[in-house]
Amino acid sequence: MRILLHICCGPCALYPILTLQAAGHDVTGFFYNHNIHPYTEYLKRRDTALQMAEQNGIDLIVHDDYDLEGFLANVANEPDRRCTYCYSSRLKATAKAAVKGEFEAFTSSLLYSRYQKHDEINQLGARFGDEAGVAFLYEDFRQGWQQGIKLSKEMGLYRQQYCGCIYSEKERYLQK
Repeated sequence: MRILLHICCGPCALYPILTLQAAGHDVTGFFYNHNIHPYTEYLKRRDTALQMAEQNGIDLIVHDDYDLEGFLANVANEPDRRCTYCYSSRLKATAKAAVKGEFEAFTSSLLYSRYQKHDEINQLGARFGDEAGVAFLYEDFRQGWQQGIKLSKEMGLYRQQYCGCIYSEKERYLQK
């Protein structure tokens, strides 16, 4: 299958790419992460995704739309629901890009992370896939967590220390 892989960051994409390619799929990356904070962090993640794609010989579509204001407008009243908005906006954009690019399916490197809500990602991916007319491929990539970390270090990729939004950055530094 031709699969469009939403890439949240370069290191998290490594294991999903290798797994999908080992299964015989043709993988193209799709970088869309409009809510990363601060902007310098967004640039590091975008550039690392480009570096990772080049080192792994995959095509990468970069939807370079930084929209912190839009993210904040959608989550400021309910910051505890920010992940739902984040998943939804990125998966919906990936589904649309998959249809436009005539991909057979789409998925996300979010499914590599131990920290993401897999059930919610799966439900949203399936919903947006159905709405757009393209299959959402759910695969639990978490078993490759350590392998992905090892590979990203070997490749010298920038490894972020928080999920990405302003709220997760706050949680990283705030002493409880």
